[in-house]
Amino acid sequence: MLEFLYFFRQLILAYFYINVQFWRHYCSLFFEKCGTTSEARLWFLFIAYDAVIDKLYLMADIDLKEIAKQHLEIDSFFTGDFGILGPELDFRSLRAEITPQPETKTSDPAAISEFLDDVSAAASLEQIASMVNQCRKCELGSSRLNPVPGEGSPNARLVFVGEAPGQDEDKTGRPFVGRAGKMLTNIITAMGLSRNDVFICNTIKCRPPENRDPLIGEKNACRPFLDRQLELISPDVIVALGSHAARELLGTDEGIGKLRGRFHDYTPSPGAKTIKVMPTYHPSYLLRAYTVDNRRRVWDDMLKVVKELGLELPKKER
Repeated sequence: MLEFLYFFRQLILAYFYINVQFWRHYCSLFFEKCGTTSEARLWFLFIAYDAVIDKLYLMADIDLKEIAKQHLEIDSFFTGDFGILGPELDFRSLRAEITPQPETKTSDPAAISEFLDDVSAAASLEQIASMVNQCRKCELGSSRLNPVPGEGSPNARLVFVGEAPGQDEDKTGRPFVGRAGKMLTNIITAMGLSRNDVFICNTIKCRPPENRDPLIGEKNACRPFLDRQLELISPDVIVALGSHAARELLGTDEGIGKLRGRFHDYTPSPGAKTIKVMPTYHPSYLLRAYTVDNRRRVWDDMLKVVKELGLELPKKER
């Protein structure tokens, strides 16, 4: 019985994934009448949740954390270019209610100041990596298997920045080595480069439990590492993979659909070189929504990066 219920739930979720373009097109008038993104998403998501997932949970002993994860993955389709009007609905509060999160550690002002001074004084990527290995500024330092400071060329003209390490990265201590990493490698290769030519890292250096969204305190603890890395590398272009990375670098609340396709400015520290940032969809999003349109959007973004860097594409990619 449990297997049947789980299979039925997966069918319903697959239905939403496959037909998202249908809903985007035919429900647009309804969503416009709603007036806000929040109302549209509430209508679509919570009816689905109450009618299917919540009922299954009441009928059987199904993992609530897994349900919440699937529920929030559906919501990912409604960020970025799908929003019509109004503020985005904050589902982090929903996740917090379903899955209690540990509080991040706090430090006194003197300790914070000393930490920032130490990071700012780091003279190499290796030194920053060593500091990341020893870091216990938040709870992630205790729950991780391996920190993932980043890897690649210290003289890279192009840097890829994601959000946070996943399970595969946590096991290996290397960024983007899972399925999303393989897709990123394919993208880099198509641009006429290799992983050794670029630098790859994340805004967060340790994996959050259950791959949840990083907490504000965790972001703040890791941000000095990221800024100093980018200041030392001083690339010509940064590709921000996904809305979380783009928002963190650019200090904005806009979705990736509105940010992608054009360059933005980022400055690691006062007086440092201003670096161009190209936001684009995260490889994991392409794995979930692997359509011709989405692939074309990402490739168009990468072509702009190639042009900005003055690179020549391999013949087969022209």
